[in-house]
Amino acid sequence: MDRQIPVVNGDLRSHILTVPETIWRASGIVVMGRRIKSLLFSTDIAIICNCNADAVLAVYPFTPQQRIANAIVTSSSIPVFCGVGGGVTNGPRSVMLARDAEAHGAFGVVVNVPMANETIAQMRRVIDIPVIATVVSEKMDIDARVKAGAAILNVSAADRTPELVRHIRSDFPNLPIIATGGPSDETVAETIDAGANAISYTPPSTKKLFESIMNGYRDPDYPGDGPAPLSLP
Repeated sequence: MDRQIPVVNGDLRSHILTVPETIWRASGIVVMGRRIKSLLFSTDIAIICNCNADAVLAVYPFTPQQRIANAIVTSSSIPVFCGVGGGVTNGPRSVMLARDAEAHGAFGVVVNVPMANETIAQMRRVIDIPVIATVVSEKMDIDARVKAGAAILNVSAADRTPELVRHIRSDFPNLPIIATGGPSDETVAETIDAGANAISYTPPSTKKLFESIMNGYRDPDYPGDGPAPLSLP
């Protein structure tokens, strides 16, 4: 018999961004005692503070900076996994960034595809939080990544993500896997069924969210008080 889950909201904080319901089917990954099924792929502090995701995947296309990691970790009420490089940023600088991310309170650090295994091994000697290695194709030597110290994989292969997750899971049945969920409940479900333990969700932009609210305010039937409904694109 399914038990009903009580829901308690405030009048103001109920107006938040929610991740797709299908994500809760995932098994989750327990990191530092916290079970994580959904990760918000964002560095937007306003969205991070107004969502129901279990954690934040704070990775961005610039050289990682301590002040950015500190701002996100300090503002977030949920665990944050910080990007520490892999492309332009690598080697000792990434190790230093990982150490600082842990000191700020991050739950883990994320390394991109070009990161050297030697650098991952150096990180593991310096930090106690997990290293999460991003994987984009079958060409990566997963075994070498794991032996270097990667504790979790972050699979990001666009529409091939379920296929890649299935490929990895066949060789590593117990390795924790985060994967991108795609654009719909169906693609999220497919990715979970392929073997992903947790799903990263890319939220709509602030512009899109504002657009939905403003369209509500422009509706002739809008009563003139209270928030317009947040309808996701």
